[in-house]
Amino acid sequence: MKEGVILVRKLAGFVKEYKLDSILTPLFVILESVLEVLIPYKMAELVDLGIEQSNFEVVLKVGVMLLCFAVLSLLFGALSGFFAARASAGFAKNLREAIYNKIQDYSFSNVDKFSTSSLVTRMTTDVSNVQNAFQMIIRIAVRAPVMLVTAMVMAFRVHGSLALVFVSVLPVLAIGLAFISTRAHPIFESVFKTYDKLNNVVQENIRGIRVVKSFVREEHEINKFETVSQSIFEKFSKAEKLLAFNNPLMQFCVYTCMLLISWVGAHLVVDGALETGDLMSMFTYIMQILMSLMMLSMILVMLVLSKASAERITEVLNEESDITNGIDPVYEVADGSITFEKVNFSYAKSMKKLCLKDVNIEIKSGETVGIIGGTGSAKSSLVQLIPRLYDVTMGRVSVGGVDVRDYDIKTLRDNVAMVLQKNVLFSGTIKENLRWGDQNATDEDIVRVCKLAQADGFIESFPDKYDTFIEQGGTNVSGGQRQRLCIARALLKKPKILILDDSTSAVDTKTDALLRKAFAEEIPDTTKLIIAQRISSIQDADKIIILDEGAVVDIGTHDELLQRNAIYQDVYYSQVKPTPDDEAKEEN
Repeated sequence: MKEGVILVRKLAGFVKEYKLDSILTPLFVILESVLEVLIPYKMAELVDLGIEQSNFEVVLKVGVMLLCFAVLSLLFGALSGFFAARASAGFAKNLREAIYNKIQDYSFSNVDKFSTSSLVTRMTTDVSNVQNAFQMIIRIAVRAPVMLVTAMVMAFRVHGSLALVFVSVLPVLAIGLAFISTRAHPIFESVFKTYDKLNNVVQENIRGIRVVKSFVREEHEINKFETVSQSIFEKFSKAEKLLAFNNPLMQFCVYTCMLLISWVGAHLVVDGALETGDLMSMFTYIMQILMSLMMLSMILVMLVLSKASAERITEVLNEESDITNGIDPVYEVADGSITFEKVNFSYAKSMKKLCLKDVNIEIKSGETVGIIGGTGSAKSSLVQLIPRLYDVTMGRVSVGGVDVRDYDIKTLRDNVAMVLQKNVLFSGTIKENLRWGDQNATDEDIVRVCKLAQADGFIESFPDKYDTFIEQGGTNVSGGQRQRLCIARALLKKPKILILDDSTSAVDTKTDALLRKAFAEEIPDTTKLIIAQRISSIQDADKIIILDEGAVVDIGTHDELLQRNAIYQDVYYSQVKPTPDDEAKEEN
């Protein structure tokens, strides 16, 4: 119970500017309900005092009053619907914005904890469930109890003994609804977790559709989707089977009450203890009371469904980023020097599952540093510690002589530009994508960095040049073009440190050489870290770091490593040294 109250308080804070709509909705609902309850009472008066006694004056007076009640009830109902729609839609909007903004503050480890597909489900399906529940609470959850109480009061006023029939069915309803709600909630919790898996399957399929088609794996993907979809179907079916008992239970109570009132009421009318109009009003009140109970049961079902969604939403909102600013952060980066001191790192934050082990590296400002190593040697993990995408498990990473944890996060990341292997472009023009690096960049600045990144040539070949529209994910440009655009975007930041995480893998060797030449000539003061698989991409670096299974095995220049390091020699000769067959061909 206490957890439920905390949950409601947490979510209620997102009503914000729609508080007035949320207050007016139940107000108009109450007015509408009161009028609906008064109509049967006045109708009984119309029958007993007007029609049966042939009193036209009473018929006219009460008839006009009933017409006014009906019109006002219709007006109040329309207004309550209007304000309820505004309040619930606004509440959902604020909730989605809060979740989205919260995700922006997450570190990579926070995102890893939930998974992308789960976060998407929480922002869409879960928010929609909570939105529907909120609208039901401010409208139907007010209407049902008000109608129930007022109709019950009026029923007892008409005939107290006859009204006791309603009370007799309440224990049956309470037991039945309690059984349904306690059994259905755990199933809905499980369903939404399965929804996460479904979203993940869909995202993977759409993102990798070219791979799916090239390997002719459509049938496999369809089967994978159908398996998850079937799981959702089975769980929802199980929950709906429980909820299906709701309507039969309500119908049983309704018809039982109607039969009892018909039987008892008929005897009372014959005995003269009850007027015909009063019996008619009792039938109306029984329907109002039992419809109110049915609405309450619907609310209960919706709350059971939305409780699981609300818990998942608050889980996102309550999650705190494990990467935050310190008490007195530093707002200026002196230079691009980088130091790793006894750095250990684990994604699981456990010293038993280290990804990087006892790393000690000294990099001077303006140096070009190559990083090489086999798959899984933690090359990307190493450079991600520099802009604090992750924090070290033990040890220290310094930039400009200051521990990265002491910097203001925005200041640090503004001075460190990363170009990842999986480059991401967003839907919009080339200019709009490049201005992610500097939103105030001029057209001249954009052209300059594109020339540095060897991107100007292919951009100028497009009909719309720099105003060419890039599709979502950059699907209408090649891999090499996408990489060069991302490099240009990074250069536009004018960073003190530039990290290229295997980001020239899709360009040819000539373009790669031109990029290195441009970096050396145009940004000599920027520290450049280049992760590469090709020796040619890093052989001119000031120093080359060799990683193996998360440990630094050697650091030196190309010539030094070629003389002493077996790993480097193997990579070099596998890429550069000609085979005996090639040498024989050259001799001939």
